[in-house]
Amino acid sequence: MIRLLAALVVLISGAAAASASACRQDMFEGVPFSLCEVTAADDLRLFLDGPRGNLGSFRAVDQALAAEGKTLGFAMNAGMYHRDRSPVGLYIEGGEEKHAIVTAEGPGNFGLLPNGVFCWADGSFNITDSRQFEPLRGNCRYATQSGPMLVINGKLHPRFLENSDSTYIRNGVGVDAAGTKAVFVMSDRAVNFHQFARFFRDHLGLTDALYFDGNISRLYAPELGRHDGGFAMGPIVGTVIDSGQAQD
Repeated sequence: MIRLLAALVVLISGAAAASASACRQDMFEGVPFSLCEVTAADDLRLFLDGPRGNLGSFRAVDQALAAEGKTLGFAMNAGMYHRDRSPVGLYIEGGEEKHAIVTAEGPGNFGLLPNGVFCWADGSFNITDSRQFEPLRGNCRYATQSGPMLVINGKLHPRFLENSDSTYIRNGVGVDAAGTKAVFVMSDRAVNFHQFARFFRDHLGLTDALYFDGNISRLYAPELGRHDGGFAMGPIVGTVIDSGQAQD
């Protein structure tokens, strides 16, 4: 009986560990992707500045969290930024708006309207056209603006070309129709916007998705052996876990 109970405990513990694994690798049309899934049970936050200024790296975020007895579960860059690493568009952290929304058309990918805002509070995730965001403002404890939108109510951005030769390593986020799940994705090979957007819509079945970046796309995912380095970043998004839950 004791052996049976011990075996049951091991089985349950193993299942719990498996269910806690949020990141995985996937394939779509011959291209590898890395993705991390977040639900209402996860503590998802945005990070920008610390006591000494811009954090800029996954390591700096992790060191800042150590003061709380916490650590990063996974993280990635979370939107475009200026040379001083300040956000290009709307940025809300912990309920405090630190940079205003930008709704005008402009140069580059950010200005390729519609761009969008990814926001969340109490486990409810939303991606919306920046020009339609205002009524949702009060529902966002965290928000980051980027662009362009990849998927808009189940439709691809109208400016995307299937055969475009503009390819990069790209990253972004998508949400399901119920707003209960957010999936953060990075292509592990260069893709164009059209293929990247179809990965969210056709492969993952997500109704809305937002592009983060394609030049400095980086991922921190210990489960996948990823801790991408490089130049200092602006906004970073990631899950926060107790230090004792961190995986080797």
